[in-house]
Amino acid sequence: MERFFKLKEHGTNVRTELIAGITTFMTMAYILVVNNTFLGPTGAGMPSEAVFFATAVGAGLVTILMGLFVNVPIGMAPGMGLNAYFMTVVLSSNGMITWQAALGAVFISGIVFLILTVTRVRQMLLVAVPENLKTAITVGIGLFVTIVGFKLCNLVMVSIVPGTDVGHPVPGHAFNLVLGSLVHQKDALLALIGLLIIAALMVVRVKGALLIGIVATTLIGIPMGVTNLSSLTTGHWIPDFGNLAVGQLDLKAALHIGLFDIIFIFTFVELFDTFGTLVGTATRAGIMKDKKKGEKIIGKAMLVDAVGVSTGAVLGTSTITAFVESSAGVEEGGRTGLTAVTTGVLFLLSLFIAPLALVVPSAATAPALIIVGVLMMSQVRNIEWDNFLLAFPAFLTIVLMPFTGGIANGISAGILSYVVLAGFSNLFTSNKVKIHWLMWVLAIIVVIRFAFMGSE
Repeated sequence: MERFFKLKEHGTNVRTELIAGITTFMTMAYILVVNNTFLGPTGAGMPSEAVFFATAVGAGLVTILMGLFVNVPIGMAPGMGLNAYFMTVVLSSNGMITWQAALGAVFISGIVFLILTVTRVRQMLLVAVPENLKTAITVGIGLFVTIVGFKLCNLVMVSIVPGTDVGHPVPGHAFNLVLGSLVHQKDALLALIGLLIIAALMVVRVKGALLIGIVATTLIGIPMGVTNLSSLTTGHWIPDFGNLAVGQLDLKAALHIGLFDIIFIFTFVELFDTFGTLVGTATRAGIMKDKKKGEKIIGKAMLVDAVGVSTGAVLGTSTITAFVESSAGVEEGGRTGLTAVTTGVLFLLSLFIAPLALVVPSAATAPALIIVGVLMMSQVRNIEWDNFLLAFPAFLTIVLMPFTGGIANGISAGILSYVVLAGFSNLFTSNKVKIHWLMWVLAIIVVIRFAFMGSE
């Protein structure tokens, strides 16, 4: 194990990697429940048993592949946002697009990724995107993870302005983000307690602080009535394999002209989401210290990601992608693929220990995500804030991720604004800025995406 994962070379050991893997799993485990909300009977219409199986097995197999093939501590699972878009595609079609056809669209987007990866177009992003933007991506993901944590536990809630006639989506002037009530929202209070526990453990440098904090918060949540133990007695410990969606994707329907724009959106969002997550997590794990070696590793990770997208579609789930919650395991010391393998094995075991996995409340994992945000924010000092041409795109990249709920949105704005400002600088000043040709291509794609397809 030492020789295969090169633990000493990465400054880690088996115990640290196992703890990191468990931590990553616990911060990702919510997807086992949440994915059914979007893809299940009340969402896209898929059988619940099929969704749970595809989520657990897809996440498990692809995460293990990431650990064994690439040797990085990155967990993979059906991505939030993309599963919501999957549901929207099916529900808004009035029966014209089935969930089988939507799975076909996901599969095709995976093939597109595979082609882009094999031809090294995706890897060119590492060279094309300026260092300041890559740093901003890491910081933005930290804030994105933080807001996810705040929302999971209701520490942040939405208040609709009284008397406002709102539709969907709610206009910006019609709502305010407010602090959740610690009196009426028990999960918010529990999360605050957990946040203080983890922060205190971090101050005294206790190894495994995030994992210890999650477990402690879960236990404290029992007498508070937040931790629900009912799944231990009513849940199914033996999985039901009789109602699966394996191999039920409809490629013929997906190739219909009406799904081309859907395939494009799946591809576009996944392209930037994965790029951002891989770069951000790899930077925190120290993988990018050796730039040349780091770029090679990220290239291999992109290949696994591409295979994972199509694999997930075959199993019966929406796009499988790199999870930003992987950074929680990195902060626990995870540096190699052993962390990912541990996480993947736990996802596979969740088929048989689902009731136990479902005991951990969102209020227990939310504090860990918030702490991760604190740690990833430290990279902000490496951005050249005194150079406005670099600072403005970096700023948009950082703030739009949490404020719009999409990693791709932040990266898109950063790329477009950088190309525009650099172009102006080259035309009207003596300060000539190098713009990689791929940045021009990406800027055009961004404009097309926002102009014709919105911000899905």
